[in-house]
Order: sequence, then C-alpha cells, then structure tokens
Amino acid sequence: MKKRGPWTTLKEETRYETPWIRVTHHDILDPSGQQGIYGTIHFKNLAIGAIPLDDDLNTWIVGQYRYPIEAYSWEIPEGGGDRNIAPLASAQRELREEAGIEAAHWQEILRMDLSNSASDEHAILYVARGLTLHPPRPDHDEELELRKLP
Repeated sequence: MKKRGPWTTLKEETRYETPWIRVTHHDILDPSGQQGIYGTIHFKNLAIGAIPLDDDLNTWIVGQYRYPIEAYSWEIPEGGGDRNIAPLASAQRELREEAGIEAAHWQEILRMDLSNSASDEHAILYVARGLTLHPPRPDHDEELELRKLP
C-alpha cells in the first residue's frame, strides 16, 4: 500500500506504454475509504509552448490535423520537451521548427498541469520577443500551416 495524499493505492499495474505515455490502472481506497479504481496517464515529456510577439504585437499560430480529436486545430507553437533538457531550450527548438522563428528574449509566463484529474502532463509557456523569421522545419510527421495574427 502507498499513500497519495488522502488516497491509498492498493495495487498498480501498467496497462499500456509507448515512448510518449504510460497508462496505469490503480486499485485504490478513496478519501472516504471506499475501494475503487483509478486510471492515470503519465506523460514522459513536458508540454512546451511559445507565444511569439513581434514589435507590433503580431503573433503566429500553427494549424495542423490532430489525430486524437479528429479535427484540424489552430494553436500556439508547441510540442514535447524532454524532461532531461532545459524547458527553455525545448521551447526555442519548437518555435524554430514549427514557425521558423528565433527569438532574442524569452520570458516564462505560465506553468500548469493539464487534465490533472487523469494525467500528470505538465505545461510550461513562454513569450518570445525580438524575433527573426526563417523557413519552418517541421518534424516529418507534421503538415503545418502558419498564420500571422495582429
């Protein structure tokens, strides 16, 4: 048995694992003492995002089809950051790959836990200023569209 705050884990078992996530089944006692089950998703990478702003306060968003939601999505440049690499370095890489943008000045503006009732995915968001534009270099599995917004 293992205590997790007011919860008690009686047993846990990995049910599915990929290079990106691990899904675990937990037999638990909830805070009231009732026995139950809980499923959790462990994300092996951080969620890293960047909001590029030029001197006129324009920004860029990236469009791509997202398989899990079965829809096209417009979003800030974002991606996975290896937990063994500084989050800022991952943000700089994602902005350069997806939008072709390099920035001279970076400011961390937010840390948050996403879907925290079912996962441990942690996100870090930066604002990037002092921009230099280049052609994007997306990953092989990304078909991206770039849009500049005022």
